[in-house]
Amino acid sequence: MEVARELFARKGLEATTMNDIALASQRGRRTLYTYFRNKEEIYFAVIESELERLSDEMDKVAAMQIDPEEKILLLIYTHLHMIKDTVARNGTLRAEFFRNIWMVEKVRKTFDAEERHTIRRILEEGVNTGRFSIENLTLMTDIIHFATKGLEVPYIYDRLAIELTEEESIPMVKNIIRSVLNSKSE
Repeated sequence: MEVARELFARKGLEATTMNDIALASQRGRRTLYTYFRNKEEIYFAVIESELERLSDEMDKVAAMQIDPEEKILLLIYTHLHMIKDTVARNGTLRAEFFRNIWMVEKVRKTFDAEERHTIRRILEEGVNTGRFSIENLTLMTDIIHFATKGLEVPYIYDRLAIELTEEESIPMVKNIIRSVLNSKSE
């Protein structure tokens, strides 16, 4: 998978062949075809692998013993940092990511469901501890999920709050979270 990721990152999906992957991984083409029908399936597997990295980091945040408000803030920034890192470390795959967004979205469905579940658990934690007052957990989960997802492209291209450093923006984002979640300060 790592060899395929590196090839896709360097050459792109269209220019990478099954033979390239077989040679670079020191495996026979038949071996590849045992597990994958074509390079697109390998591409999907690479994207899934990258999303698993992101999911693992999100799980670490969710498991932290910190205030639910801090968890939501950290979850948002972890998501954005990991997406940016994933796209940056994948070179040519970056262009493929945006050109084939429908392919990425197809693979992302599982990750998105897991992320919504994680957000909801944190929101429930906040409600149960009296930190948040939320009328509809499902709607709030979707709002946070889709708002974060919508910030990915501007964040990747450093077009989000151009005149601010991330450190300067964090208190503003925290205020938005506090306001939206009717967070009660400690």
